[in-house]
Amino acid sequence: MLEIFKKQKYVTVNAAEKREIPDGLWVKCPRCSEISFGRDLEKNLKVCRKCGYHFRLTAAERIRFTLDEGTFVEYDADLKPVNPFHSAEYADKLLAAQKSTGLPEAVVTGEGAVDGRRTVIAVMDARFMMASMGTVVGEKITRAIERATEKKLPLIIFTASGGARMQEGVLSLIQMTRTCAALSRHDGRGLLYIAVLTDPTTGGVSASFASLGDITLAEPGALIGFAGPRVIEQTIRQKLPEGFQRAEFLRQHGFVDLVVPRLQLKETLSRLLALHGGEE
Repeated sequence: MLEIFKKQKYVTVNAAEKREIPDGLWVKCPRCSEISFGRDLEKNLKVCRKCGYHFRLTAAERIRFTLDEGTFVEYDADLKPVNPFHSAEYADKLLAAQKSTGLPEAVVTGEGAVDGRRTVIAVMDARFMMASMGTVVGEKITRAIERATEKKLPLIIFTASGGARMQEGVLSLIQMTRTCAALSRHDGRGLLYIAVLTDPTTGGVSASFASLGDITLAEPGALIGFAGPRVIEQTIRQKLPEGFQRAEFLRQHGFVDLVVPRLQLKETLSRLLALHGGEE
């Protein structure tokens, strides 16, 4: 009689009856470990509601969150990476990156509107080989700058990169000078360039076009610098300050003009474009 009152200690579940949870349904914050429903996180522009951690965005998400709906027209979508030294390993990495991201290269460029104000935009996507800058990345960014100059439009570049792409050797390093030269011509026409530094912005990208904005914005917590913290510590044999190379540290030391939370970024860009005579 007492058997019916005993609690069952174990429950057997048939493996065939298990319900699989779709990828991305729930997302764990790497900073505070808060579990968020994927759709809620998307509505909050992929910013953790608990601690404010900014998740990395894809190029498509960045464009969607920044530009007015239906205004984006892509430039140079047909340009694909080159393999100048015919490396089989590099060819495999490029193919894997293209399959996993659906992108031909690590940057998307084009033209759109921010609250009705036309602008040229370039967005780097860190999923594609850490958005390293190879020949075609540099070419697409240079062409975007030149189109902005030709059309007399402001320019916004969202940076996110591990630096120059070593698989392309000196050809990748040349892109630093090419992008800088194009920006110099853009500046010579009195046109606006806004650099938005996102996590991470490092290496040759940080040492070239990422550092040349008329106005330089950064997202909270973004890692920004040339060499990594560990390399610097090993070189100078000193412990670095707390938060070194993070956006807030660079704002305090004058490298960044403003650290802007993602939820306020489009409004901030709109106001800057308006102040500098952007079309509406």
